[in-house]
Amino acid sequence: MSNPAAIRQNVTEKMESALEHLKRDLAGLRTGRASVALFDGVRVDYYGTMTPLKQVASISTPEARLITIHPWEPNLIKEIEKALSGSGLGITPSNDGKVIRVPLPPLTEERRKELSKICKKHGEDTKVVVRGFRRDGNEDLKKLQKDGKLTEDELRKSEADTQKLTDQYIQKIDDVVKKKEQEIMEV
Repeated sequence: MSNPAAIRQNVTEKMESALEHLKRDLAGLRTGRASVALFDGVRVDYYGTMTPLKQVASISTPEARLITIHPWEPNLIKEIEKALSGSGLGITPSNDGKVIRVPLPPLTEERRKELSKICKKHGEDTKVVVRGFRRDGNEDLKKLQKDGKLTEDELRKSEADTQKLTDQYIQKIDDVVKKKEQEIMEV
């Protein structure tokens, strides 16, 4: 990196990427409501290739606690049911020969607390990643200063800017985690 602005841009992009990754991870956590994002990690054996479920079927939520899956090829029903049963989501799919229905039972209080802890852990892990990006950015800034491309005052100002950016992303992470925890704890 050749200047503080380029370093800041790089750190910002990495932090934004970490935040988006957290949002995707949390979308896969089951809340009390039906959500197609629940199946983002489910892969189906499609003629010998493990393929994301959404690429072999349409997924919809006709009711708050029901998800329907319409395979594009009827012969995939058994494979989709097998993938859902082995997904670790704790769901029981059923089918009528054309459509797979996945009723979502209400979450128990114990399961809600467990999911809330998982949610917090994802948030903390993301904060660690963001702080690592801050450290990397500050090291790049120190290299610039050592190479004579940055004065001591510019270094301190740039490090302070990086810290402000880090604080903003830590707050965004906290907000995302808090929102997801509220969804999980809703009855």
